[in-house]
Amino acid sequence: METATIDLKNLSLSYGNNGTGHKALSDVNLSIENGEFISLIGPSGCGKSTIIDVVSGLRPPSEGSVLIDGARVKGPGTDRGTVFQDYSLFPWMTTFENVCFAIEHAKKTGERRDIEKTAQEFIELVGLEKFKNAYPGTLSGGMRQRASIARMFSMDPKVFLMDEPFGALDSLNRIYMQDLLLHLWSEGEQRKTVLFVTHDIDEALLLSDKVAIMTPSPGRIKEIIEVPFSRPRLRKDLSIDPNYLALKSHLLSVLYGEMVEEIEKQEKELEGFA
Repeated sequence: METATIDLKNLSLSYGNNGTGHKALSDVNLSIENGEFISLIGPSGCGKSTIIDVVSGLRPPSEGSVLIDGARVKGPGTDRGTVFQDYSLFPWMTTFENVCFAIEHAKKTGERRDIEKTAQEFIELVGLEKFKNAYPGTLSGGMRQRASIARMFSMDPKVFLMDEPFGALDSLNRIYMQDLLLHLWSEGEQRKTVLFVTHDIDEALLLSDKVAIMTPSPGRIKEIIEVPFSRPRLRKDLSIDPNYLALKSHLLSVLYGEMVEEIEKQEKELEGFA
């Protein structure tokens, strides 16, 4: 299993003709070490998903660069696996076929029986063996996301990019998926490098080694916080730990302060038109 470093250097992105429209990101700098799990949090519209798009190679930056192991990202690649909130499974393929297709695309070569064996192993790991021949449209949201995670892990990329993968799930499914992700991520010979987008502070503190807080649009990294709790982490222990409560309170205060500043800024702009 391979892992990688990610470096975002002076990253900016603007939408519109010739980069003159809305500025989504402004001078974002972030370094993620081999095997680190980093969460991005921030208010809606601050550019968290845009960063995932840029790192995945789906969208080029207007300025700056993204480096994977020192090599500049110029487009999509099989060294990065991505899970989106909307599952992004091929609806005309079964669970098994979706995972097999991902492995074939990532590996380029390999015996069909080996590909199918790997797909079967990961489908069983996420508890979908009874639904391997089911199409995405017949699966629940939690099942579809399990299939997406099985697909990502089966590709064995260097980097995992996850854009609010559990945001649409109910609370019980969300807990299950968080635990499943941590189990799969921790069990490998070497932990993958993860960039994870979430709005949920508790989720970020449970999963992450560090939490990067973003400002309102145009998004920048305001603060990076180390999560000091040893692994494995248990919810029941974290919920009564004074240090956890203090860290959560700090994150909330930073996010709230950014939101208040943005609201005040917008009010002043509106006053100028009065």
